[in-house]
Amino acid sequence: MDNKETQIENRYRRDLEIPCFQTDAAFLLKPAAFMDLAQEMAYHAATRLGFGYDDLQVHHTAWVLSRMHFKFNNPPRWRDRVSLFTWHKGTDGLMFLRDFELRQDGDTDFADKSKVLVSCTTSWIVMDTETRRLVRSEDVLNMIPFETQCHDNAIAQPCPKVAMPRGAEPEYVGEHKVAYSDVDIIGHTNNARYIVLAMDCIDYDIAVRQPVKEVFIVFSRETKPGESISLYRICEENEDGRTYTIEGKVDGKSCFCARISF
Repeated sequence: MDNKETQIENRYRRDLEIPCFQTDAAFLLKPAAFMDLAQEMAYHAATRLGFGYDDLQVHHTAWVLSRMHFKFNNPPRWRDRVSLFTWHKGTDGLMFLRDFELRQDGDTDFADKSKVLVSCTTSWIVMDTETRRLVRSEDVLNMIPFETQCHDNAIAQPCPKVAMPRGAEPEYVGEHKVAYSDVDIIGHTNNARYIVLAMDCIDYDIAVRQPVKEVFIVFSRETKPGESISLYRICEENEDGRTYTIEGKVDGKSCFCARISF
């Protein structure tokens, strides 16, 4: 995979080739793989602008993904060459907004959204890594120059809250104990691992034969090594397709909720 990095119109760009280990049996990019790429891009872009991981660590703080909404308009396949773009859009209340677009290799026609392979918007908070509490956004804004923002929208609205449908009785799927492969550099379950868990709650034949169209995911509390996540799901069908809502709970309290449409 290439790691060619550039910046254009306040967008950070990385060119890459989709490797086999990021695709499924249908040769399509996995949702969790896109989340991994987006997270790495966010760290690199923020670092280039002076508010990355190392900059926040000086103050014992770190970026934490709170919400994510992405659309697989035309998901890339194994060996496709693509360009991933990201830019930050400022704040929405306590959250910091960052958007992403995955485009065909070298495509910089930002006005033409029809060519976008994957569209994504994310909402981030800043956490004190010692107290594990939220840091007020105004304490972070001083680190982020206003002129570095880009106000284009990959997806116009920030990701909303996601919850189990009212009145639904979700099906219990199983337990997952947080272990070594789940944990990231902040010491908790990495955001992409929750989509791995969610996708594993879906019947295999559906997950591999019906391409994912859209994903909403909200993270409500962190989980740490040794904790057990109880997984529940609801499936809804209509003329537009099939949608799963999957929730993970620890000790009866929600840690994440995802809505995945096929």
